[in-house]
Amino acid sequence: MLDVSHSLEEIGRIVGEATPETFIFVSSKEKHPPKYEYIMVKSKELVDEEAIEVDVLAQVTGIVSSSSAYTEQLDFEALQRIYQAGIEDANVLCYAKTLGYLNELNGKKRILLPRRAIYPGNPVYLAPDGLVEKFFSYSDEEGIHIGYLISRPRIKVNLSINGFRRHVAIIAQTGAGKSYTLGVLLEELIKMGATSIVIDPHADYVFLSRDKNGNRIDEIADRIQVFRNPNSTGRYSEEDIDNLKALTFKFADLSPEEVAKIAGVSPTYTRIIAAFRNAIEELRANEEKGDSYSLSDLIETLKRLSEKESDKKANYIGAINYAIRLMKIKVFGDKTTPITEILKPFYTSILDLSGLNNASQDYIVSKVLERVVEMRFKNEFLWPVFIFIEEAHRFIPKNGRTASAEIINTIASEGRKFGVFLTLVTQRPSKINPDSLSQCNSQIILRITNPVDQKAVREASEQLGENLMRDLPGLNVGEAIIVGDLTRVPVMVKVRERISREGGADIDLVKVLKCARDEIKKSIEIKKLRKESFMKNTMMSEV
Repeated sequence: MLDVSHSLEEIGRIVGEATPETFIFVSSKEKHPPKYEYIMVKSKELVDEEAIEVDVLAQVTGIVSSSSAYTEQLDFEALQRIYQAGIEDANVLCYAKTLGYLNELNGKKRILLPRRAIYPGNPVYLAPDGLVEKFFSYSDEEGIHIGYLISRPRIKVNLSINGFRRHVAIIAQTGAGKSYTLGVLLEELIKMGATSIVIDPHADYVFLSRDKNGNRIDEIADRIQVFRNPNSTGRYSEEDIDNLKALTFKFADLSPEEVAKIAGVSPTYTRIIAAFRNAIEELRANEEKGDSYSLSDLIETLKRLSEKESDKKANYIGAINYAIRLMKIKVFGDKTTPITEILKPFYTSILDLSGLNNASQDYIVSKVLERVVEMRFKNEFLWPVFIFIEEAHRFIPKNGRTASAEIINTIASEGRKFGVFLTLVTQRPSKINPDSLSQCNSQIILRITNPVDQKAVREASEQLGENLMRDLPGLNVGEAIIVGDLTRVPVMVKVRERISREGGADIDLVKVLKCARDEIKKSIEIKKLRKESFMKNTMMSEV
């Protein structure tokens, strides 16, 4: 057990009623700790049937100062006289919540909660840095560097890499730093040799291979690749992105059942599925079309069969109506990008979906994730896979009416069995499938002020207590509360600075509008010079 007795600073004494979970202590005006600060009390606990003294870490959850002299019953002049007399009787009460004490078993640290009373009159100490760090930081070998303690910026916080095994949610309102935070996690995982796939609807992560100055990050750049469909307009030009590859799907590779599923045909509509099967079989038998027919070819064949087989006309007409829906999905090309190019050991593959409509994005996500799960399930890919889904509420909404909802929900409920680990990123937790969100045993929660979203977070997280919930609106940009398997106990951190360039950073309107004014000024000057030149030439010609 950590010996900290030589460096303890006493800052108060416990008063009133104290429980193993909470206590109150009195501190002085000069020495009282700020809210969220970590403190320590001594307690005797039964460890392996022996009562031993342990160092219990606690956190200040609230501070109240009171006075018997300065009361609301007095008027301003009376208060002034008391002040001028030098009377000071401020009493500072600090409310604290116990976090537990460290115990080692078979070489592994574990946090145990106190079970015995913490006694009034006992001293309260400022928790030493060494004790705090042991609570909140894992070793560099088993942890990833997320940031630093809000209350003690000098203390580094490493999250447990094993915490990803039971899925993670990153939740924050727009502009609070959720995409920035995911960028930090990706940098760490890439350095650790993880295999990851990032679903990126807004091209927020396409510059992970470059630093803030645009230089390649040699340590990780070669293991980051970006996939984009040629039909996408894209948020950034191809020249701006490293290792950009085409992400296409050949329509003729789809089975009749896959075509029907993507089109939204219910599995119970067996006759319509049979109509698709008949049309596709005919196309595949066609020597000219063979294995290269298009969606338009399928619709034409369905029309022809509806005229040819009049007894099944209604089935073919129904299939045509469903097939027309597929025209919204603009991702089909001459070939299918092999999943082995996307899912490469120790690589991070970013699926840049910017510039595609919702239907196209949904199709890509469902198709890629289905193949990833299939490869892991069949043991065709030997390494665990980390899946990160930005804008997760768009792919697994509450109603579940998307093509990708089924496979994402499957990963959420069963992914850890075959080594596929999910991280959902959203600014609208109230709009996401609550079952999938509740499967995320760890949450990284940044600033949230919307009461509906706060409620959704509270319902999804077993470890986010009322005190932490109340703190969410007060978080600054880039500050987060982390709970669950990622950390031994709930922790409040300031997310570290990213090494890589952020693709989704907010526009600096002051800077952009200054550039606009400069351009306007230049335009006016040019017009003025042209006018002067024209007038001069006119006068010369008249002479």
